[in-house]
Amino acid sequence: MEPVPLDFLGELRRTHSCGELRAADAGKRAILMGWVHRRRDLGGVIFIHLRDRDGVTQLVFHADTDAALHKKVDLLATEYVIAVEGRVERRTADTVNPAIPTGEVELVVEKLWILNESRTPPFPMEETVDVKEDVRLKYRYIDLRRPHMQRNIILRAQISFAVRETLTKLGFLEIETPFMTRSTPEGARDYLVPSRVNQGMFYALPQSPQIFKQLLMVSGFDKYFQIVRCFRDEDFRADRQAEFTQIDLEMSFPQQETVFRVIEPLIHNACKVAGHDVPATFPRLSYREALRCYGADKPDRRLPPFICVEDLLPSLTRDGLPLAAIRIPKTGALSRSERDALKDFGKERGLRVFDDLKRLERDFPGPAAEIRVRTGASEEDLVLVAGWAGEPKGHRPDETVLLACGQLRLHAGQKYNDRHKLLDPQNLQFLWVVDFPMFEWNEEENRWDAAHHPFTSVHDEDLDKLTTDPAHCRAKSYDLVLNGTELGSGSIRIHRRDVQSKVFAALGFSEEEARRRFGFLLDALEYGAPPHGGIALGLDRLVMILAGETSIRDVIPFPKTARGTDLMCDAPSEVPERQLRELGISIRKK
Repeated sequence: MEPVPLDFLGELRRTHSCGELRAADAGKRAILMGWVHRRRDLGGVIFIHLRDRDGVTQLVFHADTDAALHKKVDLLATEYVIAVEGRVERRTADTVNPAIPTGEVELVVEKLWILNESRTPPFPMEETVDVKEDVRLKYRYIDLRRPHMQRNIILRAQISFAVRETLTKLGFLEIETPFMTRSTPEGARDYLVPSRVNQGMFYALPQSPQIFKQLLMVSGFDKYFQIVRCFRDEDFRADRQAEFTQIDLEMSFPQQETVFRVIEPLIHNACKVAGHDVPATFPRLSYREALRCYGADKPDRRLPPFICVEDLLPSLTRDGLPLAAIRIPKTGALSRSERDALKDFGKERGLRVFDDLKRLERDFPGPAAEIRVRTGASEEDLVLVAGWAGEPKGHRPDETVLLACGQLRLHAGQKYNDRHKLLDPQNLQFLWVVDFPMFEWNEEENRWDAAHHPFTSVHDEDLDKLTTDPAHCRAKSYDLVLNGTELGSGSIRIHRRDVQSKVFAALGFSEEEARRRFGFLLDALEYGAPPHGGIALGLDRLVMILAGETSIRDVIPFPKTARGTDLMCDAPSEVPERQLRELGISIRKK
């Protein structure tokens, strides 16, 4: 193939994208550029679908009108980059393609320029690809060309714009915070960056901009936001990556409801971009209510809540621990092996599961009848009654039981979704969960950890419990939940030095350790820090759900694998010994 002269490329101007031609354009001349998506050769006529970011247009080449042009078309293969010029014509009624927006027209090509050739792609450019994810990630620049992936990344950009537009209209300022800061490990491990200038010293990549956004409130900026990259060295999941993106915001002088009144229209606008209409406000549940109804702090409300019935069957529980009646609608009759599998799932989590309501009706007719009434169960529904099988566990043993029951509820609901069809990804059920515990017990360290982070305010009436009864201290924290996924977490912060010191003491920090780790924040709180609070939303998770995906890797342009590697760039990689010497680092082999 003879290449197109580079100076010619500077002169060629496309007049339309491949996805914008319509019937009103019939009779016009057009220049299109894009990739060869599909080709059909009918001998005297060749049809090519030309693709770019905006869509596909059908090209027509007639052999009888221009034999040289027709011969040139024979050179084309999938993913060649071409430019064409021709006349837009209406298709005949029997050839209209309603599946694509340009389906009423086609471009009758008169000129063709081959701008670049392409090797045969490692997989086809179709909506869905039956190929291993490792291959998709190795050739991510090819994978991203697929219309399916193009839509995901475009949706991500549109949602990001909607977020910026909403927050800017509400008076928020977009302010950047540092990527290289000091290590203040809280939960996940930090990614460390060695300093060449200060050998033996390290920066840390931020797990979140938490401290900096609080300092911006001390600085008087009142309303801050950014769409920011964060980094956590933790195990990967379908909805977790080492580097991820947060919609991060903070405001001065807020109440909890103030934050909600900002986030609800933001989410409403983001959903509207994705074609979803959601309520203007979202329901609220306390952490305690969420556990008592769903057995989870991030409930999937598409499934019915369970009902606690320990008052009806006290002989089946112990020490007043919860007994949950779980209803999964319209499962129909289950086989013995299916019932045994549910019992085994519960047993693995410490539960004793009663899988046969009819048997309970025989042994406990009155209570079983009341269970049917409370759960609203019909004959087609599955009803499981589950309680704790062993000794009470943990500092909040009722929570241990409820969380296990919640896992059983969700497992059964997902297992039989093909029957009840309640877990429709288009059914968006948002929920605020509020009043989380201030602390959670760390078994390995034998101490209390901050359930959210150590800068979260405690409820005023629980302030005296910080050191006397930390298990029952409630935090001024809140999560936004969507269909069983935590979209974001936030809190009203501590703005007084004396209260912050009490929380650090409850966490077992000495004065010296607190100052070593957070000294600059403690100092800032002594300079007129206003009451402040905010939230961080996971952009990747939000886009994943709105795009109908099950993995955030499908909405991140260049993600890592489940092992934290970049197959396309072959990272992480070794570096030359010279670079290590400059940093004062030596590698110790295991």
